[in-house]
Amino acid sequence: MDIDRLPMNEISNGGVRIAYLDVGPRDGYPVLLIHGFASTAHVNWVFTGWVRMLSELGYRVIALDNRGHGGSEKLHDPSGYTPDLMASDSLALLEFLAIERAHVMGYSMGARLSAFLALAAPELVSTLVFGGLGSGMTEGVGDWGPIADALLAPSIGDVTDATGRAFRAFADQTRSDRQALAACIESSRTLVVPAQLARLTMPALVAVGTRDDIAGSAEVLAGQLPDGRAFDIANRDHMLAVGDRSYKAAVAQFFEESEIS
Repeated sequence: MDIDRLPMNEISNGGVRIAYLDVGPRDGYPVLLIHGFASTAHVNWVFTGWVRMLSELGYRVIALDNRGHGGSEKLHDPSGYTPDLMASDSLALLEFLAIERAHVMGYSMGARLSAFLALAAPELVSTLVFGGLGSGMTEGVGDWGPIADALLAPSIGDVTDATGRAFRAFADQTRSDRQALAACIESSRTLVVPAQLARLTMPALVAVGTRDDIAGSAEVLAGQLPDGRAFDIANRDHMLAVGDRSYKAAVAQFFEESEIS
């Protein structure tokens, strides 16, 4: 099997089609991966080497395309993209696969969705990894209006905002449904409040690039979690941190230490 072009399966959650990967030994400990905004399971986790690494370590690796992304259904109504609804897709997938507990790792938007998943069903979550999102989890990450405008612009040449231009280029590169992404960004940005973080008592790792000007502080978020720890992904920005080798090594060690304890 070509690890870079893995076939995807589908489930339905409330009538919304959700595409997913299920790779590695079936008796391996499950790891659920939730990708970031405008990305896909393949772009975020397969092409960056995460799926290969984790499966070679003996984990069962499950990664979905969030609604509005990749092979999953593209809704154009913003009401379909609340964090609770998006997190319910992951919960439905775990239920469908009869997985009782899993490590859960999300990147950027996927980190926020991981938090909402853990709040809804903490008994399913052995550990949490919040990649590419630190104190922005509770404080916000700035104005996303220019990104929505960039996604809906006639062409990238019409986009002048630097952050909007970067996300538009990424969306074009991944051949995304830009109208679906604009709807997603309108409704998926609900913040997690500190009182909710206090309920996330499972071990948690917060990993943010030292050049990431979007995510906020890893140390601040880790300090708000009952069993949180921070990891700095050296010399990486928001887009490049996800595939960093030191980040992969830190997560592998975190999983191993959590399982031993």
